[in-house]
Amino acid sequence: MVDAILSGLDQVLQWETLLLMVIGIFIGFIVGILPGLGGAVAIALLLPFTFAMEPVQGIVFLLSMWIVTGTAGDITSVLFGIPGEATSAAAVLDGYPMTKKGQAGRALGIVLTSSTIGIVFGALVLGVFITIIRPLVLLLGPPEFFMLVLLGLAFVITLAGKSPAKGIAMVALGLLASYIGLDPTAGLPRYTFDQLYLWGGIELIPVVVGLFGGAEVLQLMLTRSSIATSSIGDAKLSGTMRGVGDAFRHWFLAVRSSSIGVVIGMLPGLGGTVAQWISYGQARQTSKDPQQFGKGAVDGLVAAGATNNAKDAGSLIPTIAFGIPGGAATAVLLGGFLVLGITPGQAMLTTQLDVTFSMVWTVVIAGILGVALALAVVRPLASLTRIPGTVLVPVLLLFLVIGAYTASNNWGDLFVMLGASALGVACLKWDWPRVPFLLALVLGAQLEQYLNLSNTLFASDWLTRPGVLVIGVIVLATVVFGVRSVARDHKRRAADQPVEGPRTRVIRTIGDNQ
Repeated sequence: MVDAILSGLDQVLQWETLLLMVIGIFIGFIVGILPGLGGAVAIALLLPFTFAMEPVQGIVFLLSMWIVTGTAGDITSVLFGIPGEATSAAAVLDGYPMTKKGQAGRALGIVLTSSTIGIVFGALVLGVFITIIRPLVLLLGPPEFFMLVLLGLAFVITLAGKSPAKGIAMVALGLLASYIGLDPTAGLPRYTFDQLYLWGGIELIPVVVGLFGGAEVLQLMLTRSSIATSSIGDAKLSGTMRGVGDAFRHWFLAVRSSSIGVVIGMLPGLGGTVAQWISYGQARQTSKDPQQFGKGAVDGLVAAGATNNAKDAGSLIPTIAFGIPGGAATAVLLGGFLVLGITPGQAMLTTQLDVTFSMVWTVVIAGILGVALALAVVRPLASLTRIPGTVLVPVLLLFLVIGAYTASNNWGDLFVMLGASALGVACLKWDWPRVPFLLALVLGAQLEQYLNLSNTLFASDWLTRPGVLVIGVIVLATVVFGVRSVARDHKRRAADQPVEGPRTRVIRTIGDNQ
């Protein structure tokens, strides 16, 4: 085992391999900043360039590019409110409000430092559990996955803000949108309105780009001001170091969020989008000041940043162990493995163990170098938030169009992005939560898929499986804890309001008349 670890490091540190890693980091950084492209697209586009490479060189090139896209995606989420990837959407909720307060440097310091913690933790878990995770994952079936999806939806109570009823309504709307397309059982179109584009369902990336980025750009267009409205020069490097300190002060939350990212990432089919919202929900539930979430909460940004990179390491575990990709990017990466002559499964855990550990070292080294690159350009990036909106909006609109169109290279995606932007603006105007809609849209199809598989394979017997019962108890506890948290918030707000007696009303009436 030790020989394989050292051999993997030695192969990564060869100068040709390091050069390819640096090239991959720069490409991943650019791809991550551009909304909508994402790691899966980058891997697919650059996969042909690996045909002539040695296996470890090709793996290092593809992996380093993919790992950095998540880090770079957080940058656009924080600075412009436009998620670089769907898995960076949670960073918008607290990172962008901090930017509008003139604290862009601090927000970037928080999210990038949390990303580093997530990278290191995820790589450690990947290295330790890569040889023992196969039996654990194989214990889970469609019924357990169905319950895990329910667990993700249970967090909507804490993500709905002051009004759980609004959150539940947005979940219903999101679930309805998720069922647009072909019925997976009958093969018949549902809610497609005779539009061929809708047969494939609604693409997630245009929705994310429009719901968060489009809505904020439209708001910026209407105000005609810069993103950062504060005159405090906190976008400088000193603000960044303050954010670094904030992240380290919340190290336990970062580790806990990284754990969630790894666990959800290793479950095939759930993906990083689910992980970030579960992580964000648990951070709000355990926060001492949950009212600040969505307004610039440090712990919310820590949870989003740590989860975003930890889930990538987690998704590599089932991909390496038995060739089941954890998400879209690892599915494309799996094709890259086969092209390079590497077969996931028993070989990567025995005879090719050094190649496996070269991937672990790549995750650590490329992740840390990507964060270092991001920190190096924090000052010029943060200064972009003070550019007048009349100059910045056209550029951001171009990013929105590129991000939406590249989802499937279909003009219909632009209309989906515009519709999501309108929905986002309406949510901002009338104080409706956007996250429950997105969460339901992501989980709706999986909820239906795992329910159908459970009923087909086990009839009603799956309801008594031990894993289902355990996760069911966790779901119930999450709902109860969430309801109590919302009730406690209502009581706290009611207690903070002054009691208005007769004398107070008389004085206020006299003042109003004057």
